[in-house]
Amino acid sequence: MKFAIALFSPPHAPSSRRALRFAQSVLAGGHEIVRLFFYQDGVHSASANVVAPQDELDSAAEWTAFVREQQLDGVVCIAAALRRGILNEEEARRYERAAANLAQPWELSGLGQLHEATQVADRLICFGGA
Repeated sequence: MKFAIALFSPPHAPSSRRALRFAQSVLAGGHEIVRLFFYQDGVHSASANVVAPQDELDSAAEWTAFVREQQLDGVVCIAAALRRGILNEEEARRYERAAANLAQPWELSGLGQLHEATQVADRLICFGGA
């Protein structure tokens, strides 16, 4: 089965950890993840500047490692990211900001990527949000 996963909550939220565990289980079960799409406060999981307290799980770092190790398509909504100060090198130059903070291997893109993922996947699973 092919899954698209959307995350709407920040990395410190329980739903972020549940989404990560679900994604890991999907792959462990022999299924496929066609795209991870991070939207609203979920975009904070792609920031290289998120620092978790020492006594908490670092969900942002876990997400980044998971995407990198599994070579997944990790997409961050560009509008939500810009609104929250998460920029890649190109957007930092474009908006004349001092530094980029989008962690690798994440990529900025639009909601069209979420729509396309829903067309390819058998299931869209969403975590978090209002």
